[in-house]
Amino acid sequence: MTAEIISIPRTALHDQVANRLRQMLVEGRIAPGAKLNERELSEVLNVSRTPLREAIKMLAAEGLVELLPNRGAIAVELTEADVRNTFEVMAGLEAQSGELAAQRITDAELDEIRAMHFEMMAAWTRRDLSNYYRLNALIHGAINAAAKNPVLTATYRQVNARLQALRFRSNQDEDKWKRAVGEHEKMVAALAARDPAAMRNVLVDHLNHKRDVVIEQLRAAAQQQAKA
Repeated sequence: MTAEIISIPRTALHDQVANRLRQMLVEGRIAPGAKLNERELSEVLNVSRTPLREAIKMLAAEGLVELLPNRGAIAVELTEADVRNTFEVMAGLEAQSGELAAQRITDAELDEIRAMHFEMMAAWTRRDLSNYYRLNALIHGAINAAAKNPVLTATYRQVNARLQALRFRSNQDEDKWKRAVGEHEKMVAALAARDPAAMRNVLVDHLNHKRDVVIEQLRAAAQQQAKA
């Protein structure tokens, strides 16, 4: 009985640490290319190094960090070519998810997406980027789940993990953020109409716009570094 009681929190702790590290990476508190300092992270997260190392391995499997021999772990930094290639695949996965979801979504699933959309709009009104992104990601995940294709879902999660930080930062421009919100309203409308073609089109446009913003940001950052 004692062993069972101890083993459950260990697993929960491992997952909690991974979630908190993932958020730090996505929100840029750990910069792309930065080394993950185990001593500092243990203090910040108030955990021992064992669950921390397990969490880092999880994030490495997701593609968020890279494990280097004799150097530890670093936050993944994608090149412009990496971004183009990954968004190209992600746009296809999102489009397929949306098309199938429009055909297969239940009323309960649609109601849940609508509820998350209203919450997301409230976060946008407050300019609360952290909660906006959290709800945004949940909505995209719910659309993928409504497609009811486990192979598609597994592939979607693997590819999407590489883009989470970039998708978060793409909403930091006010005009582009407003456009993204409008595209989300079109997604809800297309799902409600059970219109696969409209859903596919809006998701492809949405991902292509994200890609363009991310590439623009990468180029601007490179120019700043060159001037420094």
